[in-house]
Amino acid sequence: MNTNHFTKTFSLDIAAYLERINYRGPQAPTAETLRALQRAHLLAVPFENLSIHNGQRIILEEEALFDKVITRRRGGFCYELNGLFAALLRALGFEVDMLSARVANAAGEFGPDFDHMTLMVRLDQRWLADVGFGDSFLEPLLIDKREEQVQDRAFKIVTDSDRLVLWQREKSYEWKAQYSFTLQPFTFRDFGEMCHYHQTSAQSHFTQKRVCTRATPQGRITLSELRLITTENGERNEEILPDEQEYARLLRQHFGIVMTN
Repeated sequence: MNTNHFTKTFSLDIAAYLERINYRGPQAPTAETLRALQRAHLLAVPFENLSIHNGQRIILEEEALFDKVITRRRGGFCYELNGLFAALLRALGFEVDMLSARVANAAGEFGPDFDHMTLMVRLDQRWLADVGFGDSFLEPLLIDKREEQVQDRAFKIVTDSDRLVLWQREKSYEWKAQYSFTLQPFTFRDFGEMCHYHQTSAQSHFTQKRVCTRATPQGRITLSELRLITTENGERNEEILPDEQEYARLLRQHFGIVMTN
């Protein structure tokens, strides 16, 4: 598997990227721009693992990711979406580091390093940016702020020994850990082993079922195998689909994706 760092000769097409995420706002490297870009990205580009279930190899190189997500208007999982988002931010003049994160399971236990890629963006303050974790924070969070940071939901980043932990407050008002991370920067090469694992291992939740999900202005829409799940203004609805034909129709209708072998 080719896990080299980004292709040095690749020149990212900023205009095409911004068109893909329906972004027409300011491009100066400011906190306001960063917030708007992350929100636009999450509303336009789905978190999905369909390549894994369609036998399509995921290549962690900027040119390949740009072709998939921007040119072919697909989505991806964390290494793809955050890796490509980092490239856009750098092209716009932001200082960005790829960070390794350990994802928490339902029991609150953390997985291995490089289980997730998140981003640190350095402006006058340090921001945690993430367009590749599915249902999480819609706008970047201040890394060095320990108080609650309230968006549509409440989040907080706390110190735990030599790591930082991202927490989200649930509807039950209980706090649930999402992932832990350090501020050590990495490159695509460092994520190659875990990216390969998530594409191939039967133990990876990415190989166990198809998922395609994105944020909407009112909530979220998700295809999880033959289930269509929508959340609007806090109200969750679930529909069981009759067959693969309906799945393909809804995948095209809601996500603009047509899968081919």
